[in-house]
Amino acid sequence: MEIRVLRYFLAVAREENITAAANLLHVTQPTLSRQIHDLEEELGQPLFILKSHRIALTPEGVLLRKRAEEILSMVDKTEAEFRSMEDVVSGDIYIGSGETEAIKCVAEIAKSLRDAYPGIRYHLHSGNAQDVTERLDKGLLDFGILIQPADISKYDYLHLPAKDTWGVLMRKDSPLAKRAYLEKSDLRSLPLICSRQAIAPRQAQNGFAAWFGEDYAHLDIVTTFNLIYNAAIMVEAGIGYAVTIDKLANTTESSNLCFIPLKPKLESGLDIVWKKYQVFSPAAQLFLQRLKDQFGQ
Repeated sequence: MEIRVLRYFLAVAREENITAAANLLHVTQPTLSRQIHDLEEELGQPLFILKSHRIALTPEGVLLRKRAEEILSMVDKTEAEFRSMEDVVSGDIYIGSGETEAIKCVAEIAKSLRDAYPGIRYHLHSGNAQDVTERLDKGLLDFGILIQPADISKYDYLHLPAKDTWGVLMRKDSPLAKRAYLEKSDLRSLPLICSRQAIAPRQAQNGFAAWFGEDYAHLDIVTTFNLIYNAAIMVEAGIGYAVTIDKLANTTESSNLCFIPLKPKLESGLDIVWKKYQVFSPAAQLFLQRLKDQFGQ
């Protein structure tokens, strides 16, 4: 299976049309059709089916698309790392993170490093802890910023000097919007929109579930999410109250939403992690050294 053919396959999957993909790739339509046919023969599975005026992926094609994207992302990253070896002041750094305002302290380091080495470029990926660690394990990220609680036992890490405060995002016209804080008794009868990371079984010992206590299983969780943007829209639509971290959603004067913290206070620390025995590009190695210098660990 050739890298070039995987790029051809992804182009056809995106365009849903052989002719359009061939024009994009600057190859003839018969050449592209033959390459896709040969790929199907090699894998022993059909990858596309004809639907009306377009072609669509088969279930096997969907699987290959996911794997091809991962493979090509790794190929591109590896090529960039080798190109950067020609000049240690350039290169790419890949960082994954959950939603947190604490990324500011990492952004400051990124800014200072780029000021010194303008050839450095950053690539950010947003996702929950599971998404970030999966990409980290596959070598698609250099660093991951994880919100505690998270299992970091198989990584090297630095603790970041910041904490996130948990609370409830709600509409400003809610009867609870004037409260200074919310307690467990306030949440029992509310339709809740919860982060999947916050309620994951492996977080039960020290996350939101542990904060709430033995009646947690009886909460009315009507929606789960992994990133707050869409969850905030659900809150604004009146579907429920989002259990989330402060300073992620727009709660300014012009917004219809507000954030009320929990009592007793629930906070989460943060770690920046990387694979043990990781071989970094020169740019990523410089970034790691700046992190260590800044946080004194």
